[in-house]
Amino acid sequence: QAQLTESGGGLAKPGDSLRLSCDASAGTVNLYVMGWFRQAPGAEREVVAAISWGGGTVDYGDAVEGRFGIRRDNNKEAVYLQMVDLKPEDSAIYYCAARRTYSLSRSPQDSDVWGQGTQVTVSS
Repeated sequence: QAQLTESGGGLAKPGDSLRLSCDASAGTVNLYVMGWFRQAPGAEREVVAAISWGGGTVDYGDAVEGRFGIRRDNNKEAVYLQMVDLKPEDSAIYYCAARRTYSLSRSPQDSDVWGQGTQVTVSS
């Protein structure tokens, strides 16, 4: 059973940077698309970023476009989310997710495997 484990969350000030990591356990060889979602209290889970198997195709949520960057290292079975210029509205639990397909999707319902999440809080 594939498992995803996030790390790197924490408390940041507005304008700070953070990098989240997601490590995939054994059994992820067929997890083609990987990505990050986030969910704030009282809000729906929303896409942050997604990346294709080879890394050549990426997609970002409108709220983070231009500030966040996603990349993956298939040799290490890991995906990373670099977040810069953090804003209070970026505060949420960030989840790593993966799909057993080659097409990217912004819908949380299309992901097959989820991590437990890591909290990111942006506050002055």
